[in-house]
Amino acid sequence: MMKTYAVVMVSAMLWAGVAYAATVTNKDGEAAVLVIVEGESRIEVAIDAGATEVICPGGCFVTAPSGDRVGLQGDETIEIVNGSVVVK
Repeated sequence: MMKTYAVVMVSAMLWAGVAYAATVTNKDGEAAVLVIVEGESRIEVAIDAGATEVICPGGCFVTAPSGDRVGLQGDETIEIVNGSVVVK
């Protein structure tokens, strides 16, 4: 019984973490590199053509290949279209 409870709690925490992250899909025909800034941290994330990634669990700023800069709370669904970020 306790083992089942532990599995349920871990699963719930994992799903809760994903629920508050932005999902980005690259609709372009080639990989797109996004610059993501979360607080003091700056990273580059390459997203392959047609791929979907989960980013920004606690909110961030994203710079698209086009140079567009968008602030995200962490619960958005976004697409990369012609190198630009489109928030859905």
